[in-house]
Amino acid sequence: MAADRVIGVDLGGTKILAGVVDRHGTIERRHERPTPTSSQDELLLELEAAVVELRDDGVAGVGFGVPSTIDQRAGRAVSSVNVPLADVDLRARMSERLGLPVGVDNDANAAAIGEWAFGAGRGTRHMVMLTLGTGIGGGLILDGRPYRGAVGAAAELGHIVIEHDGDPCQGTCTGRGHLETLASGNRAGAEARAAFGPAADAHRLVRLASEGDTRARAILERLGRRLGSGIATLVNVFNPELVVIGGGFAAAGDLVLAPAREVLAREALSPARELVRVVRAELGTAAGLVGAALVGFEAVDR
Repeated sequence: MAADRVIGVDLGGTKILAGVVDRHGTIERRHERPTPTSSQDELLLELEAAVVELRDDGVAGVGFGVPSTIDQRAGRAVSSVNVPLADVDLRARMSERLGLPVGVDNDANAAAIGEWAFGAGRGTRHMVMLTLGTGIGGGLILDGRPYRGAVGAAAELGHIVIEHDGDPCQGTCTGRGHLETLASGNRAGAEARAAFGPAADAHRLVRLASEGDTRARAILERLGRRLGSGIATLVNVFNPELVVIGGGFAAAGDLVLAPAREVLAREALSPARELVRVVRAELGTAAGLVGAALVGFEAVDR
């Protein structure tokens, strides 16, 4: 049977999304399950179960997108900020347990690959993607290829510093003043609770801003301007044609992206700032799933 279907698995801080995907990016079947965070062993078993639930005789391989730094030489998840996954040979373990070719990549790298192949980045050769969620992930397409760095740990774009000695980063990261700390969905939730009480979250913040609440709009503008500082740095470094913004917090749309574009126009250098466009992702929550499947196809084709 032709190797034209794989299972993609997108591991997030709160949910695992898995699906059967063909080479055209079509998702045939999918399901979600909560992400267990009490132990690494429980998480690994749940990732395996997500594949087993969907597997049939026509599945040729599996791709995992995980929120971790990756050593591609060994297929190892080295460290993670928001889930209990560290120092584990994920590719070898899953290939042995499942009996299939397995590919592993960072979840935001996978989302970038998905958007580049089938979403907002179609036809581009130089693209940056930022995923705004629990944290901020990143992915790079440079000269028409996914860029993974010397060992596979590149594109941790949420951890660029935009405020020297700023607020501590979250999870296991020891840094300070990172883009993730200052402009993620987590930060939006924290600022929403400070302004509107303990029951508020990022979703309520966006809703209130959409309804014209001035405090909510001011918070999102502040977050957007910080995001713009990060985007400007990336534009100056990589000179992309396109910056794609995805993830759950991207639902804020121009409430965040309009101030981000204003700061980008000030901070980025010419001619890069005139060339680049900042757009929302097109695949929504499916970007990471489809990208993980493409990583799976890479493993099958090898």
